[in-house]
Amino acid sequence: MIEPDLLNAVLAAESDIALLVSPTGQIESVLIDPASPLSGRAINWEGRSIRDLLSSDSAPKIDMLLTKLADGGRPPRAIEVNHADPSGSFPVRYSVHPLAKDQSMLFLGRDLRVIAETQRQLVQAQVALERGYEERREYDARYRMLLANTRDAVVFVSGNDGRIKDLNAPAAVLLGAARDELTGTAFSQEFKDRRRGEFVDALIALAVSESNEDLVVQARRTRHKLRIQPAMFRAAGERILICRLDSETEGLALDDRLASNLSALYRGSTDGFVFCDTKGQIEDANDAFLELVDATHARELRGRSLADFLARGQIDLSVMLENAMRAGHMRTYATRLTNEFGAKTSVEMSVAHLNNREKPSMAFIIRDVSRTEVLRSGPPVFGGDESAHSSVIELVGSASLKEIVAETSEVIEKLCIEAAVDLTRNNRAAAAEMLGLSRQSLYVKLRKYGLLHKDGDS
Repeated sequence: MIEPDLLNAVLAAESDIALLVSPTGQIESVLIDPASPLSGRAINWEGRSIRDLLSSDSAPKIDMLLTKLADGGRPPRAIEVNHADPSGSFPVRYSVHPLAKDQSMLFLGRDLRVIAETQRQLVQAQVALERGYEERREYDARYRMLLANTRDAVVFVSGNDGRIKDLNAPAAVLLGAARDELTGTAFSQEFKDRRRGEFVDALIALAVSESNEDLVVQARRTRHKLRIQPAMFRAAGERILICRLDSETEGLALDDRLASNLSALYRGSTDGFVFCDTKGQIEDANDAFLELVDATHARELRGRSLADFLARGQIDLSVMLENAMRAGHMRTYATRLTNEFGAKTSVEMSVAHLNNREKPSMAFIIRDVSRTEVLRSGPPVFGGDESAHSSVIELVGSASLKEIVAETSEVIEKLCIEAAVDLTRNNRAAAAEMLGLSRQSLYVKLRKYGLLHKDGDS
């Protein structure tokens, strides 16, 4: 019904390339629009197998298609293949139309290179966008770390509305409020007798001027006099003031130097410093303590109990915590530290209860006394009970060795029980645990040596 010449023109116009393919896959005819970019690449296709014109990954698709059609199946809606020739490969999407006359097939193809190029550009744009996000996150992390670790008090203020956009911890201390509370508030309201418009204009004028003058203000919350040194920059079209705050109060400067000195002492001391919560869970420790317990990094210890590194474990820790929390501190406590490999080191520990804060902590100062312990060692002394010591000496010559050893054992046992009771501040349960005795056995021995009513306890 349609003239052959007209049909050829219609097929060529409606598709980039049209192929008449035999049931065996041989190309019988090629119809192509002369204006199509494929016109120069489809020369000499007639008479060749379509498989020879495809890439290795596309040939199996044609084989599956021909097999399906030979079995009476319906052709797929579309099939995408990659043609290959000496000048390169190019993708084409074909719609397949079987012809009833001689079981040939009409392949109407669309050149996908434009779509592939668009997809490639979209992928490149996505990659560039992700790279931009990564760079932005990296710069944001650098900014946060710099803001958190700088000792200068810094406040970022919007030049448009005068509100605080961000600030660091030192600035929050000088202004006398928490960072979250200050963020988003008007910067001018943090100072006495300052109006927002005039205050922001004054900061901008100082920022753009060539003079090095500062703006002297008084903090509303802390009543301290502060000096503001503003500088201005633009970010995303908005003017931002970066204001450095300096205190004119000498006491704050002294506190800052004291904090700096204490921080240097904590890092460089040969004594171990450990900060724990009130239950003995380690929050932080310096390098000296890490060396004592052979730990690599402080983060390995955070959250662990200090009892894990004490020779008598929870007994030692409970004694120190109870005494420090009762009296505010414990001057000296002799024990041993156990490292991760089981080696023990003799130490002396001091404890302070830091209760002047929202979250109380316990500070332990630990000194290695393993070297001085050798110098201190001398003839065995049973304690301060001279009468007991003398009674043992008097037994020599008047009693057998077995009787002397029995007497000595009782003296040592009595002194050890007295020491345990003293260390635990007369806490009988803790003393029994420290000595490895049951509570009932401890009461029997206390009654035996006349120590049951010590310190007025019944």
